[in-house]
Amino acid sequence: MKFGVLVFPGSNCDHDAYHALKHIHGIDTTFIWHKETEIGSVDAIIVPGGFSYGDYLRSGAIARFSPVMNAVADFASGGGPVLGICNGFQILLEARLLPGTMMANEQLRFTCKLVHLKCESRNTPFTGSVPDTQTLRMPVAHGEGNYYADDELYKKLLDRNQVVFRYCDANGNITPESNPNGSVGNIAGICNESRNVVGMMPHPERAVEKRLGSDHGRFLFNSVIDNLSYAVNS
Repeated sequence: MKFGVLVFPGSNCDHDAYHALKHIHGIDTTFIWHKETEIGSVDAIIVPGGFSYGDYLRSGAIARFSPVMNAVADFASGGGPVLGICNGFQILLEARLLPGTMMANEQLRFTCKLVHLKCESRNTPFTGSVPDTQTLRMPVAHGEGNYYADDELYKKLLDRNQVVFRYCDANGNITPESNPNGSVGNIAGICNESRNVVGMMPHPERAVEKRLGSDHGRFLFNSVIDNLSYAVNS
């Protein structure tokens, strides 16, 4: 089993993702430079957070045109699991691998803090092992994390069970006060219709060690590792 972590000019969470996979979970992991046209023999892809291309124009807008994204699109269309984290989520939106768009945080300030999440769908490669009653705790760090979908798209997301995570309070209650950026419906993460591509603003790769405040990110990485192991052995 092998994971690939994309690297763009301006990525700053690529090594965090590598550490979470390689050193915490013991999974063979490799970096994939943005100029590559092939991703090689990897079983899952992480599109990490940061400020790809300095967030010029808007977050993810330039990274979407990197050569590697054509390979990622092909990988995803073949059913390969892809997780976009923070800027990675923004890139997947710009690349139209996920629906919707991002806007500036409602309060027009960069937000960096621990938040609570409710997992709304366990039917993705990255959430199958999240306990039913578990409220997750992970950090966010973004200035453009205000997820927007118009009424028609929001209804489709609900009807197709594509909302994967919502911001909530410590008890799992979805409230306006627990929404750190103004995202519609408190949405913190979504998936595509095929359910193999997931994007989320919180950082699971920064929540894999209790000494750093939380190890709840392990649920997501354990989920995809278990999912891939099952696929190999079945």
